[in-house]
Formats: sequence, C-alpha cells, structure tokens
Amino acid sequence: MTDMEKKVLMRICTKIVAETELYVTDPEMQNLIDWVCVSGQIKENNNRIRELTGEYKQIESGCREGVREKLERMKEVCRERDNLFEQQNDLKERQRRIEKAL
Repeated sequence: MTDMEKKVLMRICTKIVAETELYVTDPEMQNLIDWVCVSGQIKENNNRIRELTGEYKQIESGCREGVREKLERMKEVCRERDNLFEQQNDLKERQRRIEKAL
C-alpha cells in the first residue's frame, strides 16, 4: 500500500468515526484508532531519532578530530617535558661532578 493510499484510507476512517459514535461505543474501534495514533507517533519519533543520530555523528566526527589533535599535542608536550627532565637530571649530575672536582 502506498503512502497516498494509506492517507486516503485514514481520512475515510476518520470521517466515518467523526460522523458516528463508534469511537465511544465500540472498544475495539477505540483500540484500533489508538493503535494507529500511537503507531504514527512512534514513526515520528523514529524519524527524529534518525535525524538526531545523523546530526550527532556529524558533530562527533568534528569533535574527535579536535580531540585527536589535542591528544597528539599533549603527547608532544609530554615527550618534550620528559626529554627536558632527562636533560635536567644529566645537567644536575654533571654539576655535582664539577662541584666534587672543585
């Protein structure tokens, strides 16, 4: 059934229900109508979830790139700091040796 056929059928059913008291008097009719309404809401929610998921994925990839760059920079800073600590220790050791020699 195409979307147009579904819409036409839905409008026909809506007119029948509106012009009669079937919704009030027939519990099965009430359940069927409620089911259609809930089903429609579920479809709308699923569509919105898909939209939000797509938007999230677009944002996430940008954020991850930014995070990767920052992590790489942090690694560079740590390596540089570690090298400086090693140099500092070497210099202190050299300084001690010089002081002993004096």
